[in-house]
Amino acid sequence: MSNPAIILENISKRYRLGMVGSGTLREDIVGWWYKARGKEDPYLQITETNNRAHRGESNYVWALQDINFSLNEGEVLGVIGKNGAGKSTLLKLLSRVTAPTTGSIKARGRIASLLEVGTGFHPELSGRDNIFLNGAIMGMRRAEIKAKFDEIVDFAGVERYIDTPVKRYSSGMYVRLAFAVAAHLEPEILIVDEVLAVGDAQFQKKAIGKMKDVSKGQGRTVLFVSHNMASIENLCNSCALMHQGKIEMLGRTPEVVSRYLSLNTSDGNIPLSKAPREEGSGQLVFSACEILNAKKQSTHTILCGERFQIKGIIQVVQRTVAPSLHISLAISNKDGLRLMHLSTDEGLSNNVAISQKDQQVRFCCDLPGLNLPRGEYYITLFVSDGRTVFDHVVHGVKINIEDGDFFGNGKIKPSNLGLVLQKSTWSVETSEN
Repeated sequence: MSNPAIILENISKRYRLGMVGSGTLREDIVGWWYKARGKEDPYLQITETNNRAHRGESNYVWALQDINFSLNEGEVLGVIGKNGAGKSTLLKLLSRVTAPTTGSIKARGRIASLLEVGTGFHPELSGRDNIFLNGAIMGMRRAEIKAKFDEIVDFAGVERYIDTPVKRYSSGMYVRLAFAVAAHLEPEILIVDEVLAVGDAQFQKKAIGKMKDVSKGQGRTVLFVSHNMASIENLCNSCALMHQGKIEMLGRTPEVVSRYLSLNTSDGNIPLSKAPREEGSGQLVFSACEILNAKKQSTHTILCGERFQIKGIIQVVQRTVAPSLHISLAISNKDGLRLMHLSTDEGLSNNVAISQKDQQVRFCCDLPGLNLPRGEYYITLFVSDGRTVFDHVVHGVKINIEDGDFFGNGKIKPSNLGLVLQKSTWSVETSEN
């Protein structure tokens, strides 16, 4: 039976809005005094859930609240959630960058963390010196670091610049070297935040492979935060979904990823105007969007290859003048992989303009059929004037595709033919020579 590498018990982290730190000396003394008398800290009673969509009445918010879980040696845990859900705060607590307001954290072994570009490196020192510095911080002897030095440099691909101060490195070089150091200095626990997104696709693939080797081959524990659901499913055997500072769900990765995508999808159950937003000024807002099948019936399910329409309404919340309005729709699979991009820039020959008098913008995107196999897909909606993003709803509408006669030969093809389907014309000849 595996031993727990990390145990979190009743972890909460409180911040005071507008403060550089998490509080004041007065608050600490008051909290200590109440605790000494066996009473609850009064500041805990007025702290609110970290909901970015509402102003709230208190200046105190829970960045994390009531976090409880344990992670065994050799496990790889993915941590997912929207921006502001508490993912980075959780990793900072585990990395001992900051301390929890309540609760306790127990970790077995050395922890190496890669939280953001530049973490743990001294900009004035060379890459060589920073490797030895980081190893020393982790408690390694110089001989141990030296034995791993060539492997680290080779993995990072920065041999030519190893004696150059890292302040002159590009962000990609910085991350490559930082990850190589964290992964190769044999920590018992490796913590990696979204920073790998800075690297190119080849390095990201290389880093994912290294994390697999570290966990499966060497029995080390990995916590990995990413917005790339394909990477999460490829690497992690379990996953934690965070929402407003709490763990919404903890379990097998496919189920947790599916839950995360459903949280960010209206699916017709709530008005699109109330769906979660990624960004936007709010001057123009998507208030409705529906899918019409070939029979002009409103639906969330279409057949593969079936003609359909995506129709929607953009509400003008604040009087706006835009000589050129850009509306776009993106279709992604359940892993968050964007499969196609549809835009008025390509679909219209003239600009869409709105004036002070306009109150609504209605749009309709007509598609002859999607060449996608059976499965769940998501539509992201975006509107801007080229300078200002008015509204951006990620995975705003869910669309289900069922097997259909895509090839027009009367045969229903199975859904395991690939990521996309493609019509083709063939000629085949046989010969005795």
